[in-house]
Amino acid sequence: EKDLDKLMNRTKNRPIPAGRLGVKEAIFVSSVFGIVGLILLWMINPSSCILGFLALFSYVAIYTPLKTKTPLVVLIGAFPGSVPPLLGYVAASNAFGLEAGILFLVQFFWQFPHFWAIAWRANDDYLKAGFKMLPLIEGRVKGSSWLILLFAMFMLPVSLLPWAFDMTHGIITIIIASTATFAFIWPAYKLYRTGEMKEATRLMFVSFFYLPVVQIAYIIDKI
Repeated sequence: EKDLDKLMNRTKNRPIPAGRLGVKEAIFVSSVFGIVGLILLWMINPSSCILGFLALFSYVAIYTPLKTKTPLVVLIGAFPGSVPPLLGYVAASNAFGLEAGILFLVQFFWQFPHFWAIAWRANDDYLKAGFKMLPLIEGRVKGSSWLILLFAMFMLPVSLLPWAFDMTHGIITIIIASTATFAFIWPAYKLYRTGEMKEATRLMFVSFFYLPVVQIAYIIDKI
C-alpha cells in the first residue's frame, strides 16, 4: 500500500511511504515478527497458532487488497479484527466455547461504528487513494450515518450477551455495559441527525473507551 499511502495526509509520513524504511526491510521485519509470534502461539497451544495465522493471512491477503474494491471490506476486516479476544480465550483454555464466541461477537459488532466514524472523518483522504471505507459507496450520506447508528444500537443487546449467558454474575455488567452503550449510541444518533464532522469525532473517541470499559466490567463481574 505504500504508493497509496503516499496519497493520503494521514499516512504519507509513515516510514515506508516517506522513504525512511525500504520495502524489503519492512517485509523482512514483519515476517520475522509474524513467524516468531506464530511460534510463541504454537508453544501455548496449536489452536491459538491456527487462529493467529488465519487472522494474519485474512488481514494481509484478503482485507488489504479489497480496500479499493468494495465498501464490504469493513465487514471482511472485522473478522481478523475480532480474533484477539477469541484467541486469548483459546490460549487460556485450549478450547473453543460459547464464551469465546460471545467475546468475538462483542468485538465484531463494535468495529463497525468505530471504524466508520474514523472513515467519516477521513473519507476525503481515503478517496484520494481509492479506498471505499464507508458503508455506502456514496460516502457521507444519510444512509451511511443510519448504518452507523444501527450498528451502535446493536451493541446494546450484544454487550449484554455475557450476562444473558451467565458468563458474568450480573449487576455490574448490566449497569456499565448499558451506560457505555447509550454513551456510544448518542454521538451516532447526533451524526445521523446532523452529519457533522464533530459528531463523527465524538463517536470515534467514545469508541476508543467503550470496548476496554465494557471488557473490564466483564472481568470485574466475573470475580
